Amino acid sequence: MSEEVLLGLALLGILVGALAQAATGMGFSLVAAPFMVTALGPREGVAATVLLAVFASTVPLVRDRREVQPGAVTRMLLPTLVCTPLIAWAVRDVETRWLALAGGVGVVIAVALIASGLRSRWLGTPQAAVLTGATSAALNVVGGVGGPPIGLYAANAGWEPQVMRANLTAFFLVQNLVTALVLGVHLPGVPQLAVLGVGTAAGMLLASRLTPSRVRTGILALSLLGGLGLVGGAL
Repeated sequence: MSEEVLLGLALLGILVGALAQAATGMGFSLVAAPFMVTALGPREGVAATVLLAVFASTVPLVRDRREVQPGAVTRMLLPTLVCTPLIAWAVRDVETRWLALAGGVGVVIAVALIASGLRSRWLGTPQAAVLTGATSAALNVVGGVGGPPIGLYAANAGWEPQVMRANLTAFFLVQNLVTALVLGVHLPGVPQLAVLGVGTAAGMLLASRLTPSRVRTGILALSLLGGLGLVGGAL
């Protein structure tokens, strides 16, 4: 696959990911990261994705700031902020091919879990918040895809849709900002910022019109394709 095609797919992933993030509170990295890593390589692709994810969360958080529950967000963030630098240090010398494979497998497994509609009372507890926060940190460092564990927790936390979107947006903004600082800031290009802006605007306009099931189906389908492509490229 040519470099131009790979970069085009990366832009498509950013566009759709930004739309999903603005509409649902999550989905940017889950959609964009596999394509970004395939186009730019594991380390550069993850670094670029997490910084773009910060921008993808900023405007939606301004919109939803009144719905954020600081206590709930903090419970998820604390283990994430503690684990992120430790995990980055632990994998600093690991061959990038294995990081790509780990990230791809993580995406596929996460998509399967979310698609299965996994529900558990334990997944809505504070203990689960700690575990999912730490797991999210690991997936974010190695693959730029920290969303699925947090999505599973949120789906079982009993939050109203608006509160869920606000809490997720706040969490991912802080998590990705810290991850970007730990991994090294990779400034996005003008085309990346342009398509991110278009996707964010579209997602905010469509947030009240799209059914959650349609958004969810689209995110999972694109994420699965991206994850499988990431695994195939690493093998």
